[in-house]
Amino acid sequence: MTSTTEPLPLAPGTILWDIAGDTRLLFSLPAALVLQVAHPAVGAGVDDHSTFRTDPWGRAARSLESLQLWVYGGERAAEEGRRLRRLHKDISGTDTRGRAYHALTPAHYAWVHATAYPIFLRAARYLSDPLTPEQERRLYDELLRLGAILGIKARDMPGTPEEFWPYFDTMVEEELERTVVVEELLDPRRPIPPPPGTPAVLRRFWPYVRRPLARLQAFVTVGLLPPSVRDRLGLGWTSRDERRLRRFGAVVRRVVPLLPERLRYLPTARAARAASRRTGTSPS
Repeated sequence: MTSTTEPLPLAPGTILWDIAGDTRLLFSLPAALVLQVAHPAVGAGVDDHSTFRTDPWGRAARSLESLQLWVYGGERAAEEGRRLRRLHKDISGTDTRGRAYHALTPAHYAWVHATAYPIFLRAARYLSDPLTPEQERRLYDELLRLGAILGIKARDMPGTPEEFWPYFDTMVEEELERTVVVEELLDPRRPIPPPPGTPAVLRRFWPYVRRPLARLQAFVTVGLLPPSVRDRLGLGWTSRDERRLRRFGAVVRRVVPLLPERLRYLPTARAARAASRRTGTSPS
């Protein structure tokens, strides 16, 4: 049973329940990650301690499954939040500005979570349907609930969307920089092996498909970053780029809703949706 001291898990009917398991999340997550590691402390932590270079597919799969549990895990969500905090308790060092960092420093841990809000909004604008002002407020409230599941104190996050944007602008102007990890994540030449389990015949073609896929990912990632962040990091973006991203988004918006559920939703979300239908908890 869930303790009365634990935050209530997210449930069907919430905005996060609808969008966090949609496969379009795979297009927006890299932008959130770049926004996170542009913070010197977070970037240093990933640079020093992450396995994203040696095990990129495994690292991505573990992070994605963790995120899915936060939203769709029910009573398991709080335990996943505790597991993450245990995982990060020994991550510390010195950032590029010579400042000591610790992964669980409230300001650093909260920033990682805070990046979800602007990226969800931009992903909705380009890849699905823009959120209404009321939906934006609901989404922010749900992200605060999710933050509580992850052990983020209310005092460490802006309490409203109106308070969020000045906080975000200050972080962009005073903290963010083009860290080593940002450079690597946006470099389409970065060597990435084929996904584990790829059949031998397909592995032969990996060198020919890796570069175009990497270029597409880098392009969409930069496009989904807020313009102020692109400017801060010195990432070029032209009107032609904007038109290309809008055309790409139009295709995604048209195609994804036509996919069968097994292709439209990620596995954990798909299982949770099926379970909610069986128990009659899906919204009508």
